[in-house]
Amino acid sequence: MSSTSKNHTSRRSANLTEKQSRILEYIIEQLDEQSFFKSRYMAEDLDLSAKEIGVNLGIISEKVGELDFEKWGKSSGTTWKITRLNRSETH
Repeated sequence: MSSTSKNHTSRRSANLTEKQSRILEYIIEQLDEQSFFKSRYMAEDLDLSAKEIGVNLGIISEKVGELDFEKWGKSSGTTWKITRLNRSETH
């Protein structure tokens, strides 16, 4: 199964909204093993507000087990540390 098929399956099985699926797809396309994302930059790229990003990342983090989401400080906006988990870490 290709990684695109796996990602599509993960999103469908996680029961995400269209907006949440767009955010997750954005993350997956740019994610190395571990990456940092600022809510405001994601919002600009996806034509959403930083608040929409934050709210939906919280929901996505609960529904998608392949990624670990860690919310960092708010001094100049929220930064998210997102890490791709190994299969053994998701079980």
